[in-house]
Amino acid sequence: MTTNDIFGPVFAMMFLTIAVWLYMYVRRIAFIRQNRVSASDLQSPDALSRIAPMRVVTPSNNLKNLFELPVLFYALATYLFVTNEVDATYLLAAWVFVGFRVLHSVVHCTFNFVPLRFLLYVGASAALWFMVVRAAFAYLGR
Repeated sequence: MTTNDIFGPVFAMMFLTIAVWLYMYVRRIAFIRQNRVSASDLQSPDALSRIAPMRVVTPSNNLKNLFELPVLFYALATYLFVTNEVDATYLLAAWVFVGFRVLHSVVHCTFNFVPLRFLLYVGASAALWFMVVRAAFAYLGR
């Protein structure tokens, strides 16, 4: 294992974000074309969410989620790399975070069963918070 290995989960998160972004536009463009929605109908920021069904709206909501806690993950991964602190435990927790985020996105963008989605969110969050707390204690213990 090398310090560079932390970028495997980082790039996986980035590719998940790209996949959700593409999926969101496939859903949006199909809805707009099928319903002949004009550009003027979409001028306000929440216009699409008011007229579109949830299957069109939820991928956008998920994309927003991918710019919340994952931002901390990216920052922490960079910190771990720069300080040469990457180890097997951090790497495992990073992949756990990514795995739960992938499952969360799949659920959120498809059948959106909220109790399951919440459990997946909690699993991802727990992995991230474990990493943050461990890194903070290591930093403070220097």
